Amino acid sequence: MNIKKLHFLSGLILTLFIGMHLFNHFMSIFGATTHLEWMDNLRVVYRNTVIEIILLLAVCIQIFSGLKLFFSKRQYVEGFFHKLQIWTGIYLAFFLIIHVGAVMAGRFILELDTNFYFGVAGLNTFPINIFFIPYYSFAIISFFGHLAGIHSQKMKTKFFGLSIAQQSGLILIFGILMSLIILYGLTNGFAGVEIPEAYEILKEKGI
Repeated sequence: MNIKKLHFLSGLILTLFIGMHLFNHFMSIFGATTHLEWMDNLRVVYRNTVIEIILLLAVCIQIFSGLKLFFSKRQYVEGFFHKLQIWTGIYLAFFLIIHVGAVMAGRFILELDTNFYFGVAGLNTFPINIFFIPYYSFAIISFFGHLAGIHSQKMKTKFFGLSIAQQSGLILIFGILMSLIILYGLTNGFAGVEIPEAYEILKEKGI
């Protein structure tokens, strides 16, 4: 299996998980309780040793193979969506390194449940939310932007009369809208979320 196929396969695995993860975050628009209820349901699927090892391996393979492809002199870039695919991939590599590292630190060093409140502590605390709002928003947009770039490369025919560029554009627009909706939910309609005392340490450390 060459590195492109390995990158694609690890990407498929991560896309399945990220899809569930973003759906869970989307449910935050109905409140923290609903988010936590859905998280408990979804954790039945992915919160076990075997699946977590597969996901961590997929993250490592995705980052390594993506960076290797990026720095390859054979890489030929043409068109907006191809460029978008590459640059969003670089941002996602940066994000995954930090985000997965933070989650691992939260679970095994700080011994916290990395739930809704772990994720939103930075988003709802000034001034560190100046960093975390674009940090998370760009990650969601980059995920859909990366998908849009891949779609533009893989798709060969029109769909419902839409050109391939239009289809990819709709994927990107959907990602932008999703980032706004999820940000709205994770900040309680921009009014702010009250963070439990156990997670106050995250404010202090800027996680």
